[in-house]
Parts: sequence; structure tokens; C-alpha cells
Amino acid sequence: MAEKRLQPKNVDLRPDRYDRRIVYEKCGRAKYISHLDLMRAMQRAIKRAKLPIWYTQGFNPHIYIMFPLTLSLGFESKVEVMDFALLEDMPFDEVAKALDAQMPEGMKIVSCGLPIHSHTEITHAEYKIKLAADRLPAECEALFKDFLSKDKIEIEKRTKKKTVNLVDIRPSINVTELKCDDKYLYITVVLPAGGSFNLNANVVIETFLGMYELTADELCIERTKILLADGEDFC
Repeated sequence: MAEKRLQPKNVDLRPDRYDRRIVYEKCGRAKYISHLDLMRAMQRAIKRAKLPIWYTQGFNPHIYIMFPLTLSLGFESKVEVMDFALLEDMPFDEVAKALDAQMPEGMKIVSCGLPIHSHTEITHAEYKIKLAADRLPAECEALFKDFLSKDKIEIEKRTKKKTVNLVDIRPSINVTELKCDDKYLYITVVLPAGGSFNLNANVVIETFLGMYELTADELCIERTKILLADGEDFC
């Protein structure tokens, strides 16, 4: 007797699928929500909004949601992206309004639309950094200019084989604005993101602080853009 092959309960179901992409803010207290808790919060919001959500088609169906580029804990952003799918072709503004009403404190839906670009097309992200250290902002600005003048800025990077390699991050640091006032040093920087190499903005700042033996009194990092190879916005 031939062995009966197990099939998912919903193997014969082929429901219509309408892909959606939302852009949302993650600021204030919400910047301390971890990625795992963020997934849970979004699933709860979708259910409370009573959206006709599309579930994966497999042995263990679950809500399909995908975050194209994970945000580091403690970072703020107004350009975060989440992809999901619906069973009905609901208007974008209705989806955004229903979901926004269920967002936790510090999170807000900015827009809803179609996912035009694939997450695999992401190459860079822009960050705005506000830093106060144990030196005057003007001194920190001069030191950061010296930091950028280095031929090499090497950091230790652990490989999958648990070995440690030195990686030169200087070619990957593209500072587009550097200024200060009487309280803070402000840095706008574009760094590699997605693909095979990601450079965390926090790593850049920690490397800078360590090189000049500085201590950060205040550090705020906000992701302001998610970018494609040609410089176009991802969302």
C-alpha cells in the first residue's frame, strides 16, 4: 500500500492575494520595541483593525508580514516599511486609517501602497545622528573631520566560522552633512544596508568615540531614508 503523503489543510485553497506596503514611524518610546516584539505588535494591530489578512499557505498558516530592513534597537525612524497581503482589494487610505488606529504609542502609519521594489534592491540607508560628548561640539566636529581623513578605519567583524577579521569601513562611510551648534554635533551619513554588507550607524559612532577616547553623554540616531542603488527611495 502506497504511503499517504501529508498535505497542508489549506492545500486546495488559492485565495486572492492583494499585496500592500505600509510606511510607518517608530519614534519616542517605541524605539525600544525589539524586532520580535514589533512583529507581535503588528500582528495584534492587524487583528484589532479587522483587516481581511492573507495567511501563508502551508502546514502552519500564519499572518504573512515582512520587514524589508530591520531597524536597530534604540534607533528612531519615520521611513520604516512592512509588507503584508489582504484577501480583499481594499483602498490604501482605508487600510492606513484602520491600522493607524491600532498602533502603539510612538508608532504611526505614514502611508499605504503597492510594494514596487523588492527588498533585495535595498543597498543603503541614510541616518541623522545627534551627538553630545565630553568635549565641546566644535572640538567633536574637528575630531570627526580628522576621523574621516583616515586612509583606513578598521573594525573587528566576526565571521560565520566564528573567526574575527579586520574590516576597513572607511570606504563605506558617506557623510553628506556635518555641523554643530553649542550643544550637539550633527551628522548625516549614508551607509551600506541590505545585501551582503550592513554597516550599523552605532558602530561608526562607537568607533569614532573609541578612537579619540570620547564619552557620549547623549546619542540619538534616526533612519531617514532607505535607498536603492541609484539613490532612489525604496518606499
